[in-house]
Amino acid sequence: MKASTLPKIDFRGILREFQDLNPRDVGAWPVVPRVTVLAVLFVAILVAGWWFYWDEQLVALDEKRQAELSLRDEYVSKKTQAVNLDLYVQRLNDIDRSFGALLKQLPNKSEVESLLVEINQAGMGRGLQFDLFKPGPEQVKDFYAELPITVRLTGTYHDFGAFAGDIGKLSRIVTLNNISISTNQQGKDGALVMDAITKTFRYLDEEELAANRKKAAEAAKGGQQ
Repeated sequence: MKASTLPKIDFRGILREFQDLNPRDVGAWPVVPRVTVLAVLFVAILVAGWWFYWDEQLVALDEKRQAELSLRDEYVSKKTQAVNLDLYVQRLNDIDRSFGALLKQLPNKSEVESLLVEINQAGMGRGLQFDLFKPGPEQVKDFYAELPITVRLTGTYHDFGAFAGDIGKLSRIVTLNNISISTNQQGKDGALVMDAITKTFRYLDEEELAANRKKAAEAAKGGQQ
């Protein structure tokens, strides 16, 4: 059997059909030129549509898809929060109770003096000698004030440790900071000197809180100008 042969295309004949075409009488054109022109017009329309219309539409569509994904994630997040709302409320209540318990350990303005006496008695009760007990200026924070007290005590290392333990057992919050222990150059044998900054805290009353908020608002307003 003879192998089938592909039909031969007469390119010269096709080229002759494109010669002497009358642009005013397109209906009289041969089939090949008409089909070619239609194909070119179709491709041109597609390119123009892509360039002037579809490209922007595709970009907008992609933005909408991204927005949809973002909204889905937000929905899932809020749904999770809604499902766990009771747990969040319980945790918030626990935090409020813990904060209230801590706040009660801060003395008010009238109780600070008695707290200073307690600190002094804690040292004397351990046989320590106060060579310096100097309260410094208060440092006002958001809702509380910090009162630093510079102290210098003379005694034994064991007594210093017991004093620190007694300070930690006070009903109010008191901390020992910047502790430095050295030998006593002028005292009895075996005595040591401890320099430290004792800090106690008190909560601000309503009047002080209002003044503090007003001051913060004025500072923020001045920073925006």
